[in-house]
Amino acid sequence: MACAGCGTGAEGKPSGCKSNGGCSTGGCNRLNVFDWLANIPLSDSLAPFDIIEVSFNNGSRKDFFRNTTKQILDKGEMVTVEGVSGFDIGQISLTGELVKLQMKKRRVEDTPEVKKVLRRSTNEDLARMQDNKAREKDALIKARAIARSIGLEMKLAEVEIQADGRKATFFYTADDRVDFRELIKLYAGEFRVKVEMRQIGARQEAGKVGGIGSCGRELCCSTWLTDFKSVNTTAARYQNLSINQAKLSGQCGRLKCCLNYELDTYLDALREFPEDADTIETVNGVATLQKRDIFKNLMWYSYGDSNKQYPLTITRVKEIRQLNKQNIRPDDLKAVEVVVAKPKAEDLGFADVVGQISLRSLEKTSQKRKHKDKEKQKHKQQKDQQPQQPAGKKAETKQENRPQQQQKQPENRQQQQKPQEGRPQQQQQQKPKQEQRPQQQHPPKQKQEQRNPNNGPKPQQPQDKNNPNAQKPQGGGGQNKPPKPREKQK
Repeated sequence: MACAGCGTGAEGKPSGCKSNGGCSTGGCNRLNVFDWLANIPLSDSLAPFDIIEVSFNNGSRKDFFRNTTKQILDKGEMVTVEGVSGFDIGQISLTGELVKLQMKKRRVEDTPEVKKVLRRSTNEDLARMQDNKAREKDALIKARAIARSIGLEMKLAEVEIQADGRKATFFYTADDRVDFRELIKLYAGEFRVKVEMRQIGARQEAGKVGGIGSCGRELCCSTWLTDFKSVNTTAARYQNLSINQAKLSGQCGRLKCCLNYELDTYLDALREFPEDADTIETVNGVATLQKRDIFKNLMWYSYGDSNKQYPLTITRVKEIRQLNKQNIRPDDLKAVEVVVAKPKAEDLGFADVVGQISLRSLEKTSQKRKHKDKEKQKHKQQKDQQPQQPAGKKAETKQENRPQQQQKQPENRQQQQKPQEGRPQQQQQQKPKQEQRPQQQHPPKQKQEQRNPNNGPKPQQPQDKNNPNAQKPQGGGGQNKPPKPREKQK
């Protein structure tokens, strides 16, 4: 896995572990191997180890080669090595004394049969390798079509063509044995290369395809994991995980390799729990073990008749087990009360700086906005509180809104109309005005009386010379003729 300070530095080199490798994914991968023996000085009599480790196809395949060129080769350089009836090109992944440990781990012996390094890769070698690598995708599609036409039950995962284009390796997965005699002839005639068929497992196939796991990171098998260990369901049971095949299986369809990562810590914690405490006897009956809570050091029991579970401490279970060996049954299990409480927020000691820093310009604008909003709310409340008035009272509301000088005028008029003692002349002047007002206010009534024939002719009123506003007689001849009665409808 990635070290604590692993990060991509200049030219794609990791800055944390300083292994001077290439870090393409932002974390450690199979190409980034930390040589922790590189800085150990050797004596003058000892020469550096002449075998190097070379990786092919982005670290999916690694092999050991002897450096017979007597050149100092560093990690990350591209070298041309011996291949099958030709040459191949790879990247140096490891040099120095650490290669001895890797050879011992993979059980590779230092014999004269180890292949040799020919030279540093030239531009012509790299151009030829790129041309042959570009053929791999088309070759994989054609190879799958040929295998399907024959009817072989196999699945091709990858095709790797040698740098010189003389050999092609076909990686496949199959449940049963497959007869390749006819298939190899078809492949050799189609691609004109030397064919090699290599069977791989489901985990290795997932590592070649790659992908993102349920944890959100790249698959371990495609980044750093090279040795695949067997994983059983017992690892999930020790960790109190539900045996759900959909959740426990990875993209390869097998159990996840990460189930083995924490298995040792769980086994160490389970040593404190008693092994012979699957059932305990009490007065109420026999209680069976349901689960072990490693983090809280509790053991959960339940009776056969009910589904209720009782948490017990390890010491209490041991006490009951010793009493049962003496044929004594305790009255009660003395279960522990488990309280599920939310974790309290820790006070990290940060000071509340809100309100200490102020900008006057922003405060003024915010205060103005608040003042405007308050005024709008007041106007709305006043409008809502005022009752709806009828149309006849609109004039009164308008008069109330007029200035005080206009409102005082009708009061003065009423005072003039009232009779006052000691002022008879003013009373005589006000009488003709009061007589004129009803005549001016009710002219339409006279017209209606003239139009009604039933009422008859109206007697003439003598003209008053003093009153110029008196009505004159209608008609041009000076005589008022009575209107003709209307004929009754038959």
